[in-house]
Amino acid sequence: MEELTYFIGIDVGTGSVRAALVTEFGKIVSCSSKATKTWNIQTDFYEQSSEDIWNAVVSCVREVAKDVEPKKIKGVGFDATCSLACFDKSGKPLSVSPTGNNEQNIILWLDHRAVKEAEEINATNHQILQYVGGKISPEMETPKLLWLKRNLRKECWERAGYFFDLPDFLTWRATGCDSRSSCSLVCKWTYEMSIEGIESWNKSYFDTIGLEDLAENNWSKIGSVVIPPGSSVGKGLSPKAADELGLLVGTPVGTSMIDAHAGGLGLIGCNAPGVDPEFHTRVGLICGTSTCHMAVSEEATFTPGIWGPYKNAMIPGMWLNEGGQSATGKLIDHVIDTHPATPEIRKKLGKIHIQEYLSNILINLAQQQNLKSVAFLTKDLHVWPDFHGNRSPIADPTLKGVICGLTLAVDEVSLALLYLATVQALSYGTRHIIHNLKKSGYKNIKSTLICGGLSKNPIFTQSQADVCNLPVVCPDEEESVLLGAAILGACGAGHFRDMKTAVQTMGGKGKVVEPNKDVIDYHDKKYEVFLKMYEHQQHYRKIMNC
Repeated sequence: MEELTYFIGIDVGTGSVRAALVTEFGKIVSCSSKATKTWNIQTDFYEQSSEDIWNAVVSCVREVAKDVEPKKIKGVGFDATCSLACFDKSGKPLSVSPTGNNEQNIILWLDHRAVKEAEEINATNHQILQYVGGKISPEMETPKLLWLKRNLRKECWERAGYFFDLPDFLTWRATGCDSRSSCSLVCKWTYEMSIEGIESWNKSYFDTIGLEDLAENNWSKIGSVVIPPGSSVGKGLSPKAADELGLLVGTPVGTSMIDAHAGGLGLIGCNAPGVDPEFHTRVGLICGTSTCHMAVSEEATFTPGIWGPYKNAMIPGMWLNEGGQSATGKLIDHVIDTHPATPEIRKKLGKIHIQEYLSNILINLAQQQNLKSVAFLTKDLHVWPDFHGNRSPIADPTLKGVICGLTLAVDEVSLALLYLATVQALSYGTRHIIHNLKKSGYKNIKSTLICGGLSKNPIFTQSQADVCNLPVVCPDEEESVLLGAAILGACGAGHFRDMKTAVQTMGGKGKVVEPNKDVIDYHDKKYEVFLKMYEHQQHYRKIMNC
């Protein structure tokens, strides 16, 4: 009998590291996870530790690989959040924190300390900004770098030898090779891959925003060697990393991706009955703390308020556009955790997840009222979900959340209704993004694909299908991000002819959630209210600023 070949996918998320042992056919054999530490030292400041993260990587990889001979593991792939990691000239962690603690050497993606710097950069209207939807986000790296230069010049800026996107730190730590992924640099660092064929750092941009010194020594601090995702990094695992991970020296390591992009890679090849398999007809939703909306096309498509187009950032030979919502899973958790009814509910949950408990309440309510769908329960309750700002398509990190229709009720029914209205609001956000993509040139969007924790929630997936009036594909292999990381490892090992073949071979199958035609008109009306809530928020600001 032919022996199975395995790959290891490693995903560094917002609050944990996960690893998976994956077969060459895309089947996840085992998983392991370990929480990571985050410092929230003040409002909008979120910091992490590269050593803490690497130690978690070691723990997870050793766990998933413990029952497999190392020689059967043919490749390793990494993905991570688009967080900024800083090291001194000798490669040791260097603090990005006002505390001065070198352990805190990562600015987490959701950190919004650089809102002012992002605003100043956007005010330049530099031509490179057309590749981020016209506006750079404080979640991206150049605003954060500018903040560091202004606020921690002597402590950090002058001592820094390396600035990495977190996925690139992981491949550097694993191989000792100082290379950068075009995925990270193009999507989060304004590295230019233009429709004119230019592939380089844009010196004019860095001169304009006050980061001209990063051009020194051929841009060595932020990346002189740029390679596409899935390419082999250096000579594979270094002796030090191989010993730590319990793997063989030289095990191939694939060039990394941002976590959402790895999720898109793991999603986009999923086959489902009756759903067009062509990559350009699909929008992938990678759901976690936040949600990223990934769409690819053969031609560059400029969409105001939506990041991209990014060349070769996910699928070689295709352009990527990335929409997103800054808080989705985190928003649902916030709504539930802050409601007065939650403590009593948690006492009686048992093994049932609280979202399942609330969903059951909604189903019972709809049955009692003879409603065709739970969707109709929120006729008078509306939510604008940007509690952490709007990533796209409005691209305004200062937007706030809005709830309309509250009563004095504080029981579990009131929580269930607010939970449902929040889920629907997130679905209207997806519709808003897809509408703008279609308006800009994505004419053939025929389905969405969902991975992450929310893909396991029937209320959420049905809401997405109904609101957007598109079928939703939920992969049988739910861990699409880990699968995407493993695909990178397989590509780095040269196991497949090309990445497209790897995606199609390892993508697996999925189930389809069809739209409920009974609620289309209802959601059209609620979507109209959704858009009005944004208009009203802008109007209120105008009144208060007069």
